[in-house]
Amino acid sequence: MKKVLLFDLDQTILNRSESLIKFINWQVNFFKLVPQALKESFIKRFIELENNGSVWKDVVYRQLIQEFHITNHTQHQLLESYINDFNKFSTSFECVEETMQRLYKQGYRLGLISNGKTPFQEHNFYALGLSEYFSLVVVSEAIGLRKPDPEIFMYACKQFNCRPSDCIFIGDHPKADIEGAKKVGMQTIYFHPTLSLQQPLSDATIHHYSQLEDTVKRLQEKRHL
Repeated sequence: MKKVLLFDLDQTILNRSESLIKFINWQVNFFKLVPQALKESFIKRFIELENNGSVWKDVVYRQLIQEFHITNHTQHQLLESYINDFNKFSTSFECVEETMQRLYKQGYRLGLISNGKTPFQEHNFYALGLSEYFSLVVVSEAIGLRKPDPEIFMYACKQFNCRPSDCIFIGDHPKADIEGAKKVGMQTIYFHPTLSLQQPLSDATIHHYSQLEDTVKRLQEKRHL
């Protein structure tokens, strides 16, 4: 039986860093938040404050409004724009779409498990144009569970009517994705575009989606040895 392939979203399928920079650049221009001379500083400070998505944006905007003396828009207006407009800048990593299409055609069942807010994360995913290949989209806020809680992985297994050993989890976070999935008995693939980064806990590491198919096949063969 073909494996179930479960993916994280941010910095795994979605190139969140690139998407965020595109969005902030647009938001600064559209709302005329700061002079162009300060735009680079504003973007850099936004990225620092939001700390890889771990700080929700109402806090980020409140701080930015104070630091850059923004008076023409409130944090609530900017937050509303973030929630509604970020998905328009959603960008996947290179070769994601063609890789998902091939895996789907080969009979793999694909699912998404993402920590984050709903429907914000779903909209970011749908904007990538991958929905037709995925049988399951799970966002933590929607079901009240977060990775690395074993229950969120088991929830996905129940939806697919499979065992954890039938799954390979692909993600970028050592604890939430790799450690969490391994604890329930899933094989894991660590994804990071930086070539020098490895994850010793994972069963494999890839740096580009062109490596994913062969890696999945290798792990599947390994499981059957």
